[in-house]
Amino acid sequence: MKSAFQKLGALLLCAAMLFSLAACAGNAAKDGGMTEITLSLDWTPNTNHTGIYVALAKGYFEDAGLSVTVVQPPETGAAAMCAAGQAQFAIDAQDTLAAAFVSDEPLGVTAVAALLQHNTSGIISRAGEGMDRPKGLEGHTYSTWNSPIELATLKAVVEQDGGDFSKVNLIPNTITDEAGALREHLTDAVWVFYGWSCISAELSGLDFDFFYFKDIDPVFDYYTPVLIANNSFLEEHPDEAKAFLAALKQGYEYAIDHPEEAAQILVDGDTTGSLRDSLELVTASQKWISPQYKAEVEQWGYIDPARWDAFYAWLWDNGLVEKELPAGTGYSNAYLS
Repeated sequence: MKSAFQKLGALLLCAAMLFSLAACAGNAAKDGGMTEITLSLDWTPNTNHTGIYVALAKGYFEDAGLSVTVVQPPETGAAAMCAAGQAQFAIDAQDTLAAAFVSDEPLGVTAVAALLQHNTSGIISRAGEGMDRPKGLEGHTYSTWNSPIELATLKAVVEQDGGDFSKVNLIPNTITDEAGALREHLTDAVWVFYGWSCISAELSGLDFDFFYFKDIDPVFDYYTPVLIANNSFLEEHPDEAKAFLAALKQGYEYAIDHPEEAAQILVDGDTTGSLRDSLELVTASQKWISPQYKAEVEQWGYIDPARWDAFYAWLWDNGLVEKELPAGTGYSNAYLS
C-alpha cells in the first residue's frame, strides 16, 4: 500500500494544470444503456480495494447499469486524474487531500465514502527493543519520507508520550520490504498499515512491536483510504453516483461476510500481476481487514464529521496547511445508500 506522503508532492505539482481539463470533468459515457465509469486506484490492488473487485466479479455494477473500468493511478496521482474528469471516482486519503483543498484553486473532488472506518497505520519495530510506545523511539532510527504531516504526527505522539523527538534519528525511507529491513537492521522503525505490512511481517516470522497513532491521540484517527468523486460528475449524475456506491457497498459487505472467497476474487481480478503467488498474504490480510470496513458503524462508507473536521483543525493549528479548512470541507455522506 503506497504511503500517503509519497503522493503529496505529485498532487501539488499537478494541481495547476487540471483546470484546463475541467470541461470534460463530469462526463460519464453511455454504452448500450450502461453508464461507463472509470475508477482509479491509489496503488496496486490490495485488500483496501477488495470490495471493488468483488462488485466487478459478482456483477453488482452491471446490475446497477454501470460499466466500470478500474485503472492504476498516473504519476500525477489518483486525485488529479479524478479532478480532471479522466476518472469519475478514485482512491485517496484524507491527509493528502488536505493539499488539494487548501490550494488557491482547489481540486474539484469530494470524499464520498470511507473504505476503512479507522486509521490502521502506526509504527512497526523489532520486538523487545522498547519501541512499542512512541517514547521508545528515542535513540533509535526511523525511516522517513520527510513529509511535514508525517514528521509532525510522529513528533506529536513522541512528545505526548513524554519523549524528546530530537533524539529520534531520521533517515530516508527507501524501504520496499519493511520486515526484511527490520530483520537486517537497516532501520529500527517504519510507518506502516497493519493490515498489509504487519500481516506480511507475521507470515515472514518476524517478531515485532507495533503501536497505532490513533491510540496515542484520537485526532489521528482520520480517514485513510477514502473514495473520492469528481465534483462535476456528482452534480450532473447524482443517481449514477448513488448507484455506484450502492453496488460498491454490496462488494464490501460480501468481503466482510466471506473474507476467504473475497481474497480469491481479489487475486483473480488483479490484472497488474502484483498479487501473483500472494494468496496466503492476501487471505491473511483479508481476514484481518474485513471487520475494519465497517467496524462499529451500521452504514458502510460513513464519514464521521467530527473526526474528519478534527484532523483538518489539527493541521491548521500546527501550521501544516496554508489556510484554515472550514468544517465540512471535502466530504459528503449524501451519496451513500
